[in-house]
Formats: sequence, structure tokens, C-alpha cells
Amino acid sequence: MQVIAPSEKLVAPSHTGAQIGRDVAGVLLIIAAGLAGYWLFPDNLALLTRVIAVALMVLSLDLIVGYCGIATLGHAALFGAGAYAAGIACVNGVTEPLTLIVIGAVGGAAAGLVMGTIMLRAHGLPQLVLSIAIVQLFHEAANKASAYTGGSDGLSGLMPSPLFGVFEFDLWGQTAYLFGLILLVFVFIVLKFVVSSPFGMLCRGIKEDQVRIRAMGAFVFPVLLKMFVISGAVAGMGGALAAISTQVVGLDSVSFELSANALVMLVLGGLGTLYGALVGTVIFMGFEHVVSSINPFHWMTMVGALLIAVVLAAPKGLSGLTDRLFASGRAKGGR
Repeated sequence: MQVIAPSEKLVAPSHTGAQIGRDVAGVLLIIAAGLAGYWLFPDNLALLTRVIAVALMVLSLDLIVGYCGIATLGHAALFGAGAYAAGIACVNGVTEPLTLIVIGAVGGAAAGLVMGTIMLRAHGLPQLVLSIAIVQLFHEAANKASAYTGGSDGLSGLMPSPLFGVFEFDLWGQTAYLFGLILLVFVFIVLKFVVSSPFGMLCRGIKEDQVRIRAMGAFVFPVLLKMFVISGAVAGMGGALAAISTQVVGLDSVSFELSANALVMLVLGGLGTLYGALVGTVIFMGFEHVVSSINPFHWMTMVGALLIAVVLAAPKGLSGLTDRLFASGRAKGGR
């Protein structure tokens, strides 16, 4: 008998019909928004595919930060591991897109296992410092292993074969975008089940009070390490999607800047809510794209002003603000 099972039963969630209805509506809304982007912005599908790839990374970051309470600024290491794994496999003859996504997931999961094993030995600020050190080491390793990664020039020449042997990856990015959208919806649904399961609730419990969870008989380290591996697999899929869609992998895939931006996107959308991760990614990258095209010299100032305004007005992120407004509306309607 596993010791962890009783603890999981104690924190198991109750699935109500209303909650299932909200989840179904949320997935349909994601699909509708994705299809709207396809029809409204046909000339920007490459950018939208990049948004989906980064959204997968931010979703994976939410599993670690939002649901487990682990401080990290090195999540791009997992994204980059998936990107390089898929890229190296592609230039060596493995060109089937779904296989490349699986390879990216395995690469990200392996990186998550290594990263989790190291980071979970510390807590608080030392844990944050370890995450920065890890992403810098991954970046330096990718730079030095130029025979496999292309070094500072990047890994180019990726030529994925047509999806299912029919849908080619065209210059307009139509196939890559629809492929990415389907992948995002699939991953989102799976993660919904993960965070709503007894395992997911146990992770929430560890975030709130590790001492109490240990007293209940659960082993904290393997639970958090398992979530790190799941997070790495999701981030690796995002990296593989980026490699397939752009057909190049660069050092920016394992940069500290990408890690920091991902955390900003998550805080912007709201911690501990998968919807918040998506909302934060779309708003941050959309705002960045528009503002940088309008004012290429001072766009960072405007992005910073937006972040300050959102954090001050909505400390729990935009999703938290939305929940508060809906709750206020229901309260007024009930009077």
C-alpha cells in the first residue's frame, strides 16, 4: 500500500456539474479564440504560432509556481531542451511532426527531472538562485556544444515532413498554427484533469502547508518532482512546436530573458489558474508586438507601465480580477 494514497483521498476535489460545464465552456472559448485568430490575422500566423508555443511554456510554469509554490526563473531550460531535442532529431532524419513533439516532450521531461532534483534540495531565495544558475548552464551548454546545437549561429535546416503525410508546413504558417492550436487544446484538457485530480490537489496542499502534508503521511519530494517532470514535458512540447514552426532553434530558446518574460506573463494572467496563463501570454505578447511596432525605441517603457498598472489594480492577475467582478455581479444579482 502506498503511503501517499490516504493523503490524496483527503484532499480529493468534488467534481460538480457546474464546474464541468465551466471547463467545457472554457475549452470551447479557447477553440473559438484560436479560430478567430486564424481568420482575422492570416498574415500573422507565424506570430500566433509563437504565442501558442510560449503559452505551453507558461502553462507548464503555472504547474510549478501556481500549483506547487516553487520559485523559479529558469523555466526556459525546459522549453529549450524540448526545442533542441526536436531540432537535433529533425536534422538527423526524424521529420514526422508528431514524433518530434513527443521527442520534445521527452527532452523537456528529462530536463525537468534534472532541474527538479537540484532545485527541490533548497527553498525560498536559494531555490530561485538555483533556477537562474540552471538556465545559465543550459544556455552555456547549448552554446558550447556547437557540433550538435549550432552554437551561437543556431540550429538550422529543420525540414519537418507534411503532417499525416498530407498537410505541408507552408510559408504562411497555416498548418503550423492549426497544428499548434490542436496541441494547445489537447494539453490544456489533460492539464485540467491533472490539476483537478487528487495528485493536483495534493500539490496545492503542499504549496499551502508542507508540514501538515508531511504529517498526513505524504512524501513531498517525489510529488513535487513528478510535477516537475510533467511541467518539463509540456514546456518541451512548446519548444518542439517552436522548432517545427520556425525551422530553426537558437540560444534565445534557453535564455534567462525568456524565463523572466514567462513569469511576467503568468503573474499578469494570474497564478494557479490555467486560464490565467493563456490570458497573460496573449496579452503580454500581443501588447509587446503592437507597441514595439508603433514605438521601437521606447516600447519597453510602455510594457513596464502596463505591468505596474495591472499588478497594482489586480494583484491576483487579470483572471483574479475577472473572478472578482463576476462574484460582485452575482452578489448584486442575488439581492
